[in-house]
Amino acid sequence: MKAITTYQNKKVLVLGLGQSGLNAARLLHKLGAKVTVNDLKAPKDPQVISELTALGIKVITGRHPLELAKQNDLMVKNPGIPYTNPLVKAALKNQLPIITEPELAYEVSVAPMVAITGTNGKTTTTTLTTLMLAEQRLKGKAYAAGNIGIPASQVAQKATKDDVIVTELSSFQLLGISKLHPKIAVITNIYEAHLDYHGDRKNYVNAKMRITMNQTPTDYLVINWDSAEWRQLSERSKAQIVPFSRKQEVKTGAYQKGDYLYFRGEQIIKVADIKLPGVQNIEDALAAIAVAKLMGKSNFAICQVLRTFGGVRHRMQYVETIKQRRFYNDTEATNIEACQRALESFQQPIVLIAGGLDRGFGFESLLPYLKKLRGLICMGQTAQAIAEMGEKAGVKQIKFAKSVVEAVPLAYQQSQPGDVVLLSPACASWDQYPRCEVRGDLFIQAVENLKKNQEEN
Repeated sequence: MKAITTYQNKKVLVLGLGQSGLNAARLLHKLGAKVTVNDLKAPKDPQVISELTALGIKVITGRHPLELAKQNDLMVKNPGIPYTNPLVKAALKNQLPIITEPELAYEVSVAPMVAITGTNGKTTTTTLTTLMLAEQRLKGKAYAAGNIGIPASQVAQKATKDDVIVTELSSFQLLGISKLHPKIAVITNIYEAHLDYHGDRKNYVNAKMRITMNQTPTDYLVINWDSAEWRQLSERSKAQIVPFSRKQEVKTGAYQKGDYLYFRGEQIIKVADIKLPGVQNIEDALAAIAVAKLMGKSNFAICQVLRTFGGVRHRMQYVETIKQRRFYNDTEATNIEACQRALESFQQPIVLIAGGLDRGFGFESLLPYLKKLRGLICMGQTAQAIAEMGEKAGVKQIKFAKSVVEAVPLAYQQSQPGDVVLLSPACASWDQYPRCEVRGDLFIQAVENLKKNQEEN
């Protein structure tokens, strides 16, 4: 860890007492800052407050005192807290600089950083990349950090110059960076998401593009080449562009050609040998291959990972087979494009479980993908809108469920041996569940209960 003096005796407000906030507070204290932590909710574990106060960190919970915006030199904001929050608005009014925790991680890290963002596929790409960089590694370690669930500041404190940190970054986190400068940045794709937070698509795209804003011609931007928009966005970067494509041969990057994946003309692996199903996972594999090859990894190390990695929980996760029906949990498909890609991934008939938070979007673009369904279970605020698209697509079996738990047996009833039962909601979960992972966990439990009941009957 770098011994920086940037925060020595600075008054720093950490807004949000989640894992990233807690680690940021600890790190800032270690760097000599005078830290105050503020959260509307008290932590579930009361020892957290005891630990922080024992260090001399001031903790304020239950309210957002606006005077804190005038009493501090810097705010480290939880990325999930919107800029419309009263205390954040007060900070902006008082011209208080606002950063997010990955910025701190970058400032203290001596390890090189690979940074990955995108609307879909960033967690799988982060995991694949980390595994590839760890495979047959002779010196140091490869760490996964960031939005994947491990605070980057926690990893940065222990990583050495021989290590590498592969950091998943959300658009929320990227809004709070100013110095973060990855040697390799990856943009898996950019669709339409989080407009309730960003206001409009332009702001969302601009937030994503911040991942490359500090890169120079000695750095690399690995970017999806299968959209004219993404190709145009690459022109904003000063880094060397390394494209990846599932649809065309890109001689300077990674691509699919026929039954194989290649990097700069070199055959890497047969598509059929990749354990993860689906077109999204092919794209994720191409992005990870590009990073791994840029960092000198062997084809053997790359192939070893792609042949054995079974997927990230909640992302096209195979759950169970019940009487020849295969169940998949894709609860992270919180937008239409992710659902489309999930439906493209299977040749077998599908019973789809979909629906969730109504953000005011239509589902017309989902229509051609629904034509392959054997059945459709609709739930949440968008249930009726999705059912209407199913009717237009000619889906013969359409039912409504009050919850994902109720949806599982209904989907099983509609299915036949050899079918796939797929949870891929095309919507966020917040109308019924606090996080999409909760929705996925309940789906998994319902499938396990269904299997138990089928075995007993």
